[in-house]
Amino acid sequence: MNFTDFGFDPRVLEGIDSLGFTIPTPIQEQGIPIIMEGKDLIGAAQTGTGKTAAFLLPIMHRILNEDSGPGIKALVIVPTRELAVQIDQHMEGLSYFTSVNSLAIYGGTDGATFTREKAALIGGADIVICTPGRMIAHLNMGYVDFSSIKTLVLDEADRMLDMGFYDDLMKIVTRVPKERQTLLFSATIPTDIKQLAKKVLQDPAEINIALSKPADKILQLAYSVYDTQKLPLVKYLLGTSKGRTILIFCSTKSSTKLLSRELKKAGLEVQEIHSDLEQKEREKVMRGFRNKEIQVLVATDVVSRGIDVENIDLVLNYDVPNDAEDYIHRIGRTARAAASGVAITFINPGGQWKFAEIEKLLGKSVHKGAVPSQFGEAPEYNPKKKKNGNFRRRR
Repeated sequence: MNFTDFGFDPRVLEGIDSLGFTIPTPIQEQGIPIIMEGKDLIGAAQTGTGKTAAFLLPIMHRILNEDSGPGIKALVIVPTRELAVQIDQHMEGLSYFTSVNSLAIYGGTDGATFTREKAALIGGADIVICTPGRMIAHLNMGYVDFSSIKTLVLDEADRMLDMGFYDDLMKIVTRVPKERQTLLFSATIPTDIKQLAKKVLQDPAEINIALSKPADKILQLAYSVYDTQKLPLVKYLLGTSKGRTILIFCSTKSSTKLLSRELKKAGLEVQEIHSDLEQKEREKVMRGFRNKEIQVLVATDVVSRGIDVENIDLVLNYDVPNDAEDYIHRIGRTARAAASGVAITFINPGGQWKFAEIEKLLGKSVHKGAVPSQFGEAPEYNPKKKKNGNFRRRR
């Protein structure tokens, strides 16, 4: 298929063409015709499959051809600030040749930003992209009018439930007109997502895009180490990385802060990003990383999905991800757009069973590198010895 086959408004096609899109991805090819028909949809699709454009393009087409009056026409609810910003930026590119406008609403900003959001909500931005908590704050003030909404999108619904947003979601949904189109996207469709779908969707179509395996051009490598060996080994590995762009994932804010501090002491150009940072700081750090002003970014999983940075040479998992599919998201930050890249994971004894589940999902073993002798004897990789019962392949 080609994007011209969907029957989009010429102004929408102009935006698509300007971004260089020609052939739709599977989620776009299957999802766009359903959305264009006005049906509700459950889409099982990962980040990076093109699902954002799959719902934004039909929404824009509808607004241009059916919903020209005042008021908010579509509401997109997402779990994180980063995803809200990314969708808004994507919208800017796609809508460049149209009159359709959008607004991203998320927490962690100052009072002046809240006031601007209030003004835009009262004025009726066409498409509002929001995090649940921030939207609840505006709704509680009594000036938000959802009566003109025709489309409701719940993006990364599984993450929103994982983060405890169910009650907030339902409060928002009850304020949206019952006569609407609802689109729900989730990485997988477990029982809790099915229950949510029953409450908010009507006779939905379902599409399931299989989990993408890591790009073939990612060289995957792992080291079985004790926790005390991690810091010296990462310094050793990064010692020969001059000029390379590196993204390091840690599982906790405390380990992110500690590692960032230690790498700075080692003379590396390092910044950290986690939920303790104010939104302006996070945006500044991400801008510096995109512009190659920052060589090493140490982060929690707050950026494992949705980060849009070209030419990351190395992704290093300082901790084994708590979810096998999160590993796919993390290492998928490298080797994008036909480039090559390296993904390295440190596996401590307690993380061996987790990594075995990751290898099961990958359908192959990841090569285990030999820890240099100067760091002492390393643990044997034998995940069958001790299983970590707290690990689940999916939450």
